[in-house]
Amino acid sequence: MTLAQLLENAPDDKIAIILPERDIRLSYGALRAQAQAVAGQLAAAGVSRGDRVASALPNGLPAIVSFLAASVAGTAAPLNPAYKEDEFRFYLEDTAAKVLIVPPGEGEAARRAAGVRVPVLEIDVDDAGTVGLTGVAGRNPVTPPSTDDVALVLHTSGSTGRPKRVPLTHANLSISAQNVARSYALTGDDVSLCVMPLFHVHGLVASTLATLRSGGTVVVPAKFNPLSFWRVADQYRVTWYSAVPTLHQLLLARVAGAGSASSRPAGAERLRFIRSCSAALPPQVMHDLEAAFGAPVLEAYGMTEAAHQMASNPLPPRAHKAGSVGPGTDVRISIMDKEGRHLPRGQEGEVVIQGPNVIRGYENNPEANASSFVDGWFRTGDQGRLDADGYLHLVARIKELINRGGEKISPREIDEVLLAHPAVAEAVCFGVPHATWGEEVAAAVVLRGAASEADLLAYCRERLADYKRPKHIHITDAIPRTATGKIQRGAVAKAYTQHVP
Repeated sequence: MTLAQLLENAPDDKIAIILPERDIRLSYGALRAQAQAVAGQLAAAGVSRGDRVASALPNGLPAIVSFLAASVAGTAAPLNPAYKEDEFRFYLEDTAAKVLIVPPGEGEAARRAAGVRVPVLEIDVDDAGTVGLTGVAGRNPVTPPSTDDVALVLHTSGSTGRPKRVPLTHANLSISAQNVARSYALTGDDVSLCVMPLFHVHGLVASTLATLRSGGTVVVPAKFNPLSFWRVADQYRVTWYSAVPTLHQLLLARVAGAGSASSRPAGAERLRFIRSCSAALPPQVMHDLEAAFGAPVLEAYGMTEAAHQMASNPLPPRAHKAGSVGPGTDVRISIMDKEGRHLPRGQEGEVVIQGPNVIRGYENNPEANASSFVDGWFRTGDQGRLDADGYLHLVARIKELINRGGEKISPREIDEVLLAHPAVAEAVCFGVPHATWGEEVAAAVVLRGAASEADLLAYCRERLADYKRPKHIHITDAIPRTATGKIQRGAVAKAYTQHVP
């Protein structure tokens, strides 16, 4: 199935997209027509099959329509509009972008990076909800893509090296969207509130494409705002949302006296479930969310290379387990040792996956492909184990495991201990060089109450074995994160690297 075919299930007059700031409502019929019209404009601008259509757009209807149109005329290559000029220049060159799409009068850094080499097109939406490219004369016919054509190209985070290009086909994306829809029993009655950026697969696939696949409605604010979140959820009768733990915690911070139905914000009563993905969800946050908003919180596991979702905790009445990302969702999951042997349940090793949503290889990167694929399995780089029920428990990124004198320590375990302290709002643990042990454990925290380093060290001393205890805990104002809310553990470690006596 192509992305165009994915939109075909809903009747023309069903509402597909809502922009809450302007109360613009776009039907499925209009969405299909606009995506095809903008695809024709892109073709008139010289885009053909395989050409990369870069964009630097905030969340909204232009981002969705241009993504769908680019996947028909060529290949979508959405970029974070907050990038700096050098970052834009790298991604535009790395993808060999044919054109760049930006909002009218905005995107100065992206425009400078494009220079004279990459033509810049502007896209806008009028008060009637009609999206179009400005300055493009006419439309050219577009041959429909095949399921094996690349619809979307994204980059890995580059946290452990140069970012790798991930080519996602129409089949990868449509299958993944169907997996998400099936996991949560989405129907045409569901309304998703999309608060994740549309330049990554979390927002694109989980919040948007899965909802469109099921014939539901996607509410798309221009940006996440904890002050207006519940007003929007209530007004548009939202039934679920998906976010990273950072955004969940921002919503929790605004709830006082949570734990009873009377204290829940208006709009929460319609939630069927809350989804968390793209970063580890501390068990305490899961429990607090369920108490505050009265809906099951389902942690999921996704990667760009799998077109997002690989595993998820299921809806009730099946169990959803704190600290687990659930069983595979139409994706085969196994645990492998360093020699490539599959391990039995209960044993820790590298998480490997198989499925039709998983890429067959990175673009123009034979070295990465040789190290990332073994016997048809994709190596995720995550350490984990499967329990007796087949639920996956992640331990750490393998490259983030702390090796203290031969003892392998999961930083996530220490994160969760620190996050359970009432004065700690955010925490990240990491390894720092040590002359004797090779690595020693350290941590950085953001506080929401009064606590000293000595207080936190004493707290850890009571709850962690000596070799796991942080020997230094740095109190800071902020912890760096990616655009999708993942903690940049490597950046924090680099900032605090020192020899611990």
